[in-house]
Amino acid sequence: MREKRIITAALTGAIHTPSMSPYLPVTPEELIEEAVKAYEAGAAVAHVHVRTPQTGLPCADQNIFRTFAEGVRKRCDMVVCCTTGGRLGEPVENRVRVVSSLSPELATLNAGSLNFALFHIADNVQTWTYDWEKSYLQATEDFIFPNTFLTMRQFLEKFADQGTKPEFEIYDLGMINNLAFLIEKGHVAKPVYLQFVMGILGGIPATIENFVILLESARKAIGDFQFSVCAAGKTQFSLCTTSLMMGGHARVGLEDNLYLEKGQLAKSNAEQVTKIVRIAREFGIEPATPAEARQILGLKGIDKVKF
Repeated sequence: MREKRIITAALTGAIHTPSMSPYLPVTPEELIEEAVKAYEAGAAVAHVHVRTPQTGLPCADQNIFRTFAEGVRKRCDMVVCCTTGGRLGEPVENRVRVVSSLSPELATLNAGSLNFALFHIADNVQTWTYDWEKSYLQATEDFIFPNTFLTMRQFLEKFADQGTKPEFEIYDLGMINNLAFLIEKGHVAKPVYLQFVMGILGGIPATIENFVILLESARKAIGDFQFSVCAAGKTQFSLCTTSLMMGGHARVGLEDNLYLEKGQLAKSNAEQVTKIVRIAREFGIEPATPAEARQILGLKGIDKVKF
């Protein structure tokens, strides 16, 4: 398994809006197609947010989550990683509901609060497709993404009840300390899986130097772990390649970056997966299959989910 790496496709997220790209998947049917194509390109994991089909507004609709998860399972054995971040401003209790309702093998768990700022992105859009988009982004100038020690502990209890493995989203250095504390207090079982999320305004900038700092800090505070990197915008492929070279995994997809090359919109998540797989193979690294990803991360197995 040493030269196998997990490629995650983050399909749609809650950051980009339909006006930014005609290729951003919105409906559950579009998300299923995007997941299957990403799987065929080499992705072992589909990280999913869901959206209101009529407008593309991010939501936490459990029926849409179920439709997606069931649709993917019918067509491939991909690992489904559900978000517990949801849309910006989603009530905390709604965000974690998907863990209880679907009992996925893997779900995100954000390791601390931060100023999750997108308001500056609105300046780059000239024409809006839907009324909600501009105000949704602008509201983040005065927004804190809340992940308190209480809610993290409560989320972890629900994860443990379902046997769902947390993918800890690390947006900044202090979140490593948060996780180390939760491990010390017995709320988190090792080994852990970290997703270093870089380049969000309010979090750590997406540079190779900062990635090395995060990685070394986590090793000192936590010890051994599996890790992956995702980076917002133009640094996506350089940071993901660095992660692969340093023994980690990689997350690409339209949640994090709408482009394939400078000035060229990605037409699908699969295009980005194909690119990072090609880069990996240049260095003798092969994408892990879903079965191999389950083994690497110690997941409970697809036979133990509720979809």
